[in-house]
Amino acid sequence: MSLTDTTIRNAKPRPKKYKMFDGQGLSLEVLPTGAKYWRMKYFFGGKEKRLALGVYPHVTLADARERRADAQKRLATGIDPGEAKKEAKRAQLQKTENSFEAVAREWLKQRQHEWAANTAKVAQHRLEKYAFPKLGNRPVADIKAPEVLAMLRAIEKNGTLVTARRIMQRCAQIFMYAIATGRAERNPVPDLRGALKTPVVKHRAYLEAKDLPDFLKKLDAYDGNLQTKLALRLLLLTFVRTTEQRGAYWKEIDWDKAEWRIPSARMKMKELHIVPLSRQAIAVLRDLEALSGDRDFIFPNHHNPKTFMSENTMLFGLYRMGYHSRATGHGFRSTASTILNEHGFRADVIERQLAHLERNNVRAAYNHAQYLPERRELMQWWADYLDEAAKKK
Repeated sequence: MSLTDTTIRNAKPRPKKYKMFDGQGLSLEVLPTGAKYWRMKYFFGGKEKRLALGVYPHVTLADARERRADAQKRLATGIDPGEAKKEAKRAQLQKTENSFEAVAREWLKQRQHEWAANTAKVAQHRLEKYAFPKLGNRPVADIKAPEVLAMLRAIEKNGTLVTARRIMQRCAQIFMYAIATGRAERNPVPDLRGALKTPVVKHRAYLEAKDLPDFLKKLDAYDGNLQTKLALRLLLLTFVRTTEQRGAYWKEIDWDKAEWRIPSARMKMKELHIVPLSRQAIAVLRDLEALSGDRDFIFPNHHNPKTFMSENTMLFGLYRMGYHSRATGHGFRSTASTILNEHGFRADVIERQLAHLERNNVRAAYNHAQYLPERRELMQWWADYLDEAAKKK
């Protein structure tokens, strides 16, 4: 006799599990706990097998009969429904493991040893904020260009054009990683070429030679935090990147050689960089030594000495001096580069001291000491030039 909804609903648990049959191999298994499971008995390859069809009442009688019919159709075409179900489950699990987010997080982990800590943190934050909510659960192999574009257009709509471009670049790298690891066949990002607005490049404000006398007088009279004042002075003397200076360790300073050796892990180009220290730079470092010589960092964070100076500290110092929108710490690099070029120093020597990318990969392996004697001369000339500029009215 076939089952009815009423019969199933009224079925009570017994001390031992029992079955209620609906015919054609379909039965309802009632457990002592009261739970009710749909089962189907079938034969495949001469062997008796059982197929789980779900739990009542989530799977109704009508649902169970429909699933039985589907299994019978598979059997009729020579397919084992139990194995088909396992394969579908495996495929779904594989899709979950190969989702865009899963692949992206694996890629991020692979890249961590190449990046500065802050670079990795920013990359992860951007993906979590913009890409994962839209693409995270999608199998990476199934994502098409229009889906990526829709995600990027949402960023673009908020006016963050540079962020949209950077997210697009990260997505391209993630898709290439997915291809390399056998989880995707193509990268849809190149199909988006020309689809996004091009951000207008705004060059960082920097000081010209004529601006230096007034700036140096204001820096000398700076009445804010002494560490900030010395940080700005050292940054102008060395024209390293602000991130490279903020995270500087005392152990990187070689007093005997008058050199600051910034390890590759902290450099944008991932290459050891030597900064010859002028007499003036050494003097600033000695002043800083009196403030933080017992710490690991040259510029420890006042709120958390275990880390280093905030990225806004020097910028706010410039604001305090009246240079809002007129100068930035990074702009010191442009100031030095412009003036040094104008005074006849060789472009190769200047570029090497700026630690710009070496295009020749073979030379890049050993060029951290390239032109070092000329760079020492350049750095001392620059420091002396600043001293002379400070004397001008």
